Amino acid sequence: MLKSIDYKRFFISLFLIAAFIGVTLVNIDTASNLFSNTQSFIANNFGWLIVLCANGFLIFCIWMAISRFGSIRLGGADAKPEFNFINWIAMLFSAGLGIGVIFYSVAEPVSHLSSLVLFEEGVSFNERATLSMNLTFLHWGFHAWAIYGVVGLCFAYFAFNLGRPFRVSSFFLDIGLESAWSRVTVDVFAILATVFGIATSLGLGATQISTGLEYLGIANSSLMGTFWIIIFITLLGLISVVLGLNAGIKRLSQLNMILCGCFLIAIFLLGPSGYILDGFVENVGSYIQNFISLSTNVNAYNDSEWQNGWTLFYYCWWFAWSPFVGLFIARISYGRTIKEFILGVVLLPSLIVFIWLSVFGNAAIHQEFTTTGSLANAINEDISSSLFIFLEQYPGSSLLMGLSLINILTFFVTSSDSGALVSAMMTSSNKGDSVQQDPAILTRVVWALTLGIIAIILLMGGGLSALQTSVIVTGLPFALIAFIAARNLYEKLKIDSN
Repeated sequence: MLKSIDYKRFFISLFLIAAFIGVTLVNIDTASNLFSNTQSFIANNFGWLIVLCANGFLIFCIWMAISRFGSIRLGGADAKPEFNFINWIAMLFSAGLGIGVIFYSVAEPVSHLSSLVLFEEGVSFNERATLSMNLTFLHWGFHAWAIYGVVGLCFAYFAFNLGRPFRVSSFFLDIGLESAWSRVTVDVFAILATVFGIATSLGLGATQISTGLEYLGIANSSLMGTFWIIIFITLLGLISVVLGLNAGIKRLSQLNMILCGCFLIAIFLLGPSGYILDGFVENVGSYIQNFISLSTNVNAYNDSEWQNGWTLFYYCWWFAWSPFVGLFIARISYGRTIKEFILGVVLLPSLIVFIWLSVFGNAAIHQEFTTTGSLANAINEDISSSLFIFLEQYPGSSLLMGLSLINILTFFVTSSDSGALVSAMMTSSNKGDSVQQDPAILTRVVWALTLGIIAIILLMGGGLSALQTSVIVTGLPFALIAFIAARNLYEKLKIDSN
């Protein structure tokens, strides 16, 4: 088992993470200020580049799906899918969005709706509601999944069709990464991006679980309580990651989708169903109509604080998650054609997200319309409480809160075990595909524990602000890495398809 570990990647990654933990613990206050200043510097100076990369990846995915490369099968002409369509979609959706879609589905639309930065006085409620939902669609829809799609396609093609290891360095073996240390450097950076991206999601989920437990009267919400939640869920993740992909992650993803479906239907039926349906039709139409202007807005002539905290944070979050989600999607997409891969990874999950956001977002906006400030004031005070204040207005609110906590819990464990599996794959030796696709239990356990520790440290070093900064710092450089990888993929496809 120990022979299957790539010690260079494994120990260098752990050393850098340990150094980060040590410096942060010793200088908590300084670390918090550093996190805030770093986020502002990157967002203010490179926001335009982040937005261009996100749009470029979406264009690339569309072109790949309709080009002559769309019929190429991942794994070769005779490859057959390992998982059926439903299980495939369930796993990629659970890994690709995780806790964030529950955390922000109520909070984000209402935050935009009440924003003094986005709207001047006198703007009608209808205009504010429409733009608020359009922005939420922008942050969670096509761009996010296109980023995953590009990186996932690179992993899948280079591994399944060219026989290279499941590593980011495999994208560049023939364009300047011949030395062993240069390959290690790229892979270590991808691992760091993965770890901080997942830790951000775990931190958000733990914060929301802690708040939910307080609303149910089970436990008081506190930072120490949040730490214990992370520890507990990390242990559950350990069980799932040890069981493996088929017995653990696949079953958990199936359960996750069933619970999400039940939660979604309950809110739709118990809430303002007609209002939700009207809003869905209008919001999708408006989003499509204004897609270009929404996608290219960088707040060039306005205060950029809002843009930094929302759009740029989201895009960098998706970039930081892309090595993790991309590798995981690639691992479960053997046997799919490139066209099927793009449609399954970009189009279908985006539609599911739009439905989810329309139900929760429009129901929350309806609450704000009927009782102005009921949600907005609570979100401004504590964003993690928004979902539970929203659910208080529903019959059987305690039951719904309990169901939401179970949903967050399953997303939490799925993110933890999927992230541990992917990190283990990237730090395993490349002596055979079986090692790459089913890494040693020891490495999976170590990475599962590491993800939980990083989430705790980030929360100690500045809370949600530190979580946001960690993904912006790692997300931007990986966006540039992914851009070069996409170009190399195109060149390889041209050669191999002739």
